[in-house]
Amino acid sequence: MPRSNALRPDGRRAASDYLRELLLKPGSYREAWEPYATRERQGTINQLAVAEVLARHLRSAPRTVGDSAVTPHQLKDTVSRALTGRLLSRPALALFIDAFGFSEHEAGRLWRLWNGSATIGVMTGTRAFPLDAEQDVDAAFGPRRHQTLSLHDHISVGADGRIDRARTMQVIEAIAQGVDRIQFLCDTSVLTVEVGQGCKELAGEVRRISADVFAVEILLARTLNLGETLTLEYWLTYRWPLNPSESTQNEYRRAVLRQLHNLDMRVEFHPDRLPARIWWAHWDGIDGRILERESVTLDSQYSVHRYLRSLEKTVAGFYWEWATEAPK
Repeated sequence: MPRSNALRPDGRRAASDYLRELLLKPGSYREAWEPYATRERQGTINQLAVAEVLARHLRSAPRTVGDSAVTPHQLKDTVSRALTGRLLSRPALALFIDAFGFSEHEAGRLWRLWNGSATIGVMTGTRAFPLDAEQDVDAAFGPRRHQTLSLHDHISVGADGRIDRARTMQVIEAIAQGVDRIQFLCDTSVLTVEVGQGCKELAGEVRRISADVFAVEILLARTLNLGETLTLEYWLTYRWPLNPSESTQNEYRRAVLRQLHNLDMRVEFHPDRLPARIWWAHWDGIDGRILERESVTLDSQYSVHRYLRSLEKTVAGFYWEWATEAPK
């Protein structure tokens, strides 16, 4: 994957943001520190409980002579500095990665952020813009200067039943001279976006333009003249609430603000967690009701697929039910 040489000055704070989200999201990392939390508040990390995990790891695999007797209280300041973004040192990040056993992809993403990579963004922006209509997007970013010729979404659902990651391939065409960037919009379930083919880096700050929408600009690998095309590739990871029933993680939808040609969507499930029923559907807007749906079945690769020639101002995608859920 092509990488930009540009570095971001806030890389270590971005790594801290991502580290904090990894420890908060449901799954094995949160389950590692939760048993040591005497008092737990929703949406927060018990720093002493995290320090307990680090201390236990150091005692079992000491790096220095003093590590064999280290206590959680001795590491509490290290945890506090790391999780608040005040100071995330290289040894501290290495300790978190080893103690919690972060996956290869997550560890690599943490190190790239720590080193200042401009190709990854953590969705924690705070600037607020209204996003009630197409005009508000134009007001925030200026008139649209490209169109999408095709879009391929490949979504992976993990063994825990939650959407793990998504890979998108997008072919764009410039409808103006000198197009050097596009706007990327996503909802607040997205944790990180990492760019690859056709992309140079993420530009500027992540902006929160409504209660449920983040935005960031992607700089292109080359400037496009009118009519020129470029293929882009990027990856998304997700954050989900503790209670699966309190989120929309049992669906993957594509919201089309204007018009989109050639949408190809594929959702692949882990073989250890397969849905009982699954549908392809159209919704009446992001928060609206289902307008129509069609029952679909998994193929031999535990996936469902749909290709659409054209969509305009609509929301479409798959949603599913697990065997333990009541039918809708």
